[in-house]
Amino acid sequence: MQNALSVDVEDWFQVGAFEDVIARDSWDTLECRVERNSDAVLSLFEEAGVKGTFFTLGWVAERYPQLVRRIVDAGHEIASHGYGHDRVFTFTPQEFAADLERSRKLIEDAAGQKVNGYRAPSFSIDKRTPWAHEVLAEQGYTYSSSVAPIKHDHYGWADAPRFAFRPVAGSDFLEIPVTTAELGPKRLAAGGGGFFRLLPYAFSSWAIRQVNGRDERPAVIYFHPWEIDPDQPRVANASAKSKLRHYSRLGAMAGKLQRLAGDFQWDRLDAIVSREQARFA
Repeated sequence: MQNALSVDVEDWFQVGAFEDVIARDSWDTLECRVERNSDAVLSLFEEAGVKGTFFTLGWVAERYPQLVRRIVDAGHEIASHGYGHDRVFTFTPQEFAADLERSRKLIEDAAGQKVNGYRAPSFSIDKRTPWAHEVLAEQGYTYSSSVAPIKHDHYGWADAPRFAFRPVAGSDFLEIPVTTAELGPKRLAAGGGGFFRLLPYAFSSWAIRQVNGRDERPAVIYFHPWEIDPDQPRVANASAKSKLRHYSRLGAMAGKLQRLAGDFQWDRLDAIVSREQARFA
């Protein structure tokens, strides 16, 4: 079973956990580590023989176009993560469309190829944004991987389908939710990020094997370049919960990713999308 390994390309100061304590207009004054961390991810993928999808902020592509080119030249898919990590439910439909256009142009100019995929910052396409998928389809995107079908204090669409679905009537556009597992009647987050970093590796392995085996579906796993950077700056005025979530086990993440890359088969999300489309034929 081919699974999808994806990277949300953003820097340590752009995460949702710090959005209330780090001012947007201060970003250019802070130490940027996204290029070096993303290069480390590229090296990890190359050593493991893995191809993946890099959902990249337009803000990053604007400042580091050479990084975007290196991602593409290494054979990975480049996709959009919006411009500045604004959550979709903070936009009107018109503002969302403008954000998509701005970020897509920056990423495509840097990559030299078309962008077909999108992931909402903080998985912020949910029941508050019934219009978001239609806007994406209208702009010619092939797919989104923006739904976390769980209940969570920061995000989630708990009653969304667990696997690929067509959210726009009359369109081939696909939503590919990040992975969840089931334990009895409970749906468990198992899509990567902090859950992968903080929980024992055995949990993630069990979840992926459940999805691949019992459900016969591909897993969709994500992480961020800053998660393999234990030396990143600390945000002193963040809440205790945010610090715990953001900084715990950063030093263990690279090793866990190497193990994950070796234990399962991985591909780009656009390849997974092509296979999933066949289910609707």
